[in-house]
Amino acid sequence: MAVWCDGALTAFATGGRGEDVERDRMGSAAVFAQAGRGVPGHILRWPRRGGRPAVMVEEIARTLAARAAAGVPLVVLDAPYDLSLLDRELGRHRDAGLPRYLGRSSLCVLDPLVLDRQLDRSRPGGRSLAELAAHYGVRLPGDLDAGARAVAALGLLRAMGRRFGPGLSRHSPAELHALQAVWHAVQVRAPQDWFAGTGPAGRVDPAWPLRPGVRTTKAGPSVDKPAC
Repeated sequence: MAVWCDGALTAFATGGRGEDVERDRMGSAAVFAQAGRGVPGHILRWPRRGGRPAVMVEEIARTLAARAAAGVPLVVLDAPYDLSLLDRELGRHRDAGLPRYLGRSSLCVLDPLVLDRQLDRSRPGGRSLAELAAHYGVRLPGDLDAGARAVAALGLLRAMGRRFGPGLSRHSPAELHALQAVWHAVQVRAPQDWFAGTGPAGRVDPAWPLRPGVRTTKAGPSVDKPAC
């Protein structure tokens, strides 16, 4: 069994799903912290406050930075969307990306979507949150708000630890973080390569867990680099 899967983990999720982190706005977000499997966890929720989105995104960034400094892995389902959206919102409202809030710490991200695609490549069925939850026996509430998404993401990771114990336990979370960056790049490029001969393919971004972005600040254009 992957022992670290039973230990302290934190999950982050935003409410709803968009497609373009450069234009989407964060309607809500949640962080779920759990000290171990079966231990009651604690959820922090951020509804978008009228006129105060800057407060929301800064509080989230500082919360994630504190968990990273404590060495707790961060579970994010489809990390390139949620983490990049947080990063862009920080740029819009605080003129600073997520890496600046992390300082010398680094996020150690575990993405159940990337892990599932890698560890169970040939299984039939889709890989939406609802489909992943059904496949791994994780209960979903009727209202999938940001808090429910965070709890579900962490539940998926622990379920994968039970199912793929040997495949996960040989890697530390830090090693898995590095491997997922490679796996994700292959996963998103493969469909594009397959369709390349049949017509124009949509643009894919192989960056994981944070998509680099160009932001204009008072000092001029700057390029954000991935957090890890």
